[in-house]
Amino acid sequence: MSESEERVYTINLDKVVLSPMNKRSKRAINMIKEFSMKHMKSEEVRIDEELNHLIWKRGIRNPPRSIRVKISRDADGIIRVKPYTEEVKEDTKS
Repeated sequence: MSESEERVYTINLDKVVLSPMNKRSKRAINMIKEFSMKHMKSEEVRIDEELNHLIWKRGIRNPPRSIRVKISRDADGIIRVKPYTEEVKEDTKS
């Protein structure tokens, strides 16, 4: 196993609508944690503040249906989940 492992995932959060309306964003956060634990094989998950704001942006009743995240695991086994932003490559023509 390498020192630090990073992967990009799209997490489907469609099942949050099965939860009561006043618990949906909480359920979305728990689904992200469960997904991270399953795919990165570790128990300790830390969700980035920016990702938390992204989930709670539209309130407790209306979280996003899917979200793109970057999940990394360090050497200590701590999983960090951040929102994924694509790096735009600039083409320079001479």
